[in-house]
Amino acid sequence: MRILVVDDEEIQRVTIQDDLRDMGYDVTALAAPLPSLELLRKEKYDVVLTDLKMPGMNGIEFLKEIKKIDENIEVLIMTAYATVKTAVDAIRCGAYDYLTKPFELDELLQILAHLGKLKKLTRENIQLRRQLEERRSFGNIIGKSAVMQKVFEQLEVVSPTDTTVLITGETGAGKEIVAETIHYNSHRSTGPLIKVNCAILSRDILESELFGHTKGSFTGAQNDKKGRFELAAKGTIYLDDVDDIPLDLQVKLLRVLQEKEIERVGDAKTIPVDVRVIASTKNDLYTLSKKGTFRSDLYYRLNVFPINLPPLRERKEDIPLLLEHFLKSFNQDKVPVIDGQTLSILLDLPWEGNVRELKNLAERLSVNCRCNPIVPECLPVEMLEEHNQHYFPLKTKELGSSLPEKMERFEKELLKEAITATAGNREKAAKILGIPVSTLKSKLKKHKFYE
Repeated sequence: MRILVVDDEEIQRVTIQDDLRDMGYDVTALAAPLPSLELLRKEKYDVVLTDLKMPGMNGIEFLKEIKKIDENIEVLIMTAYATVKTAVDAIRCGAYDYLTKPFELDELLQILAHLGKLKKLTRENIQLRRQLEERRSFGNIIGKSAVMQKVFEQLEVVSPTDTTVLITGETGAGKEIVAETIHYNSHRSTGPLIKVNCAILSRDILESELFGHTKGSFTGAQNDKKGRFELAAKGTIYLDDVDDIPLDLQVKLLRVLQEKEIERVGDAKTIPVDVRVIASTKNDLYTLSKKGTFRSDLYYRLNVFPINLPPLRERKEDIPLLLEHFLKSFNQDKVPVIDGQTLSILLDLPWEGNVRELKNLAERLSVNCRCNPIVPECLPVEMLEEHNQHYFPLKTKELGSSLPEKMERFEKELLKEAITATAGNREKAAKILGIPVSTLKSKLKKHKFYE
């Protein structure tokens, strides 16, 4: 990693340069911003470590000029005048982090180590773009993680066959996309892909939808109707939430899988069907079969070739690739980039809504955020608050109806700003607020902040 140190204090500048070189970093040190900008236009650097107060140009102005040259350069601000406002201004303008002078070498090394991991991730993403194009031959399924490589291998094996597939995974993990991918990479791709959400239909409607009915078979059946299995002839039927099919209808589904034939509601005549079955569920069918709420014989018929989609929290290395893909789909003209701090926040989220949640975020950013690069404050407030890893400026909103209420709310917001601006470092936060650490701890306890 190449680092440029910019500080008009010679002792500080030389000391940092020597310490970082001793740790194996490639370091250049200059005394002023203007010659540093000239150097950055000619040579490639990964990180700039700059003082805030310098003659000719302050650290914030310098930061803005650096980002104009190369938005991928990460900037660390050093200052002996740390306040919540300076921290907020620095992060808002694109700084990765800031250090309060005097600081320990270990503190700087920890930040650089984290930056190194992010830089490595970025390089890997660039290297994988060519491979990504090949992977898109499996529809829009994207991923470089080991678990997704296994899924890709399974898709390569099963797609050309007629084998029944059971896809499992949490809501939003992409089960429907996998079903589409299997169909469109099979010899049945020119035939229909019929989708049925088994969870949203009542028992009677589901039976008619799946198997069809004859005229007069029930009230309202004014004509013969083909079911989804007949409509899927020469193609594929996808049964989502298959565990929601009632037990008595599971018998009829089992017959389709065994005999390749159906009977319409109100008709004893059998109709042969040539269709491939793909089913999916967010639940454990094996456990349900042991409990008696799902037929065990049907489970084994469906589970011929199981594919499990991992939740996004178990393949977070795929998040940058997925987010780039979604942003590109919503921004055809100019795709915004994600700065390092924002990416760091995204990698730490639990993603309970999985890939669907990430796609929704990309659409929301495309509509609401005009920043490029996308900085942390572009993310939804609720997302930032949940993980306490963002800059949270005081708002000019109503803080309460009485003076004591306003002061309580103001104090809580100020504490939150200090804690988030210092990434949870209580010593730093107390220093910024001008109070002892013990006082800060008591106030955090009072307002129910926890580590």
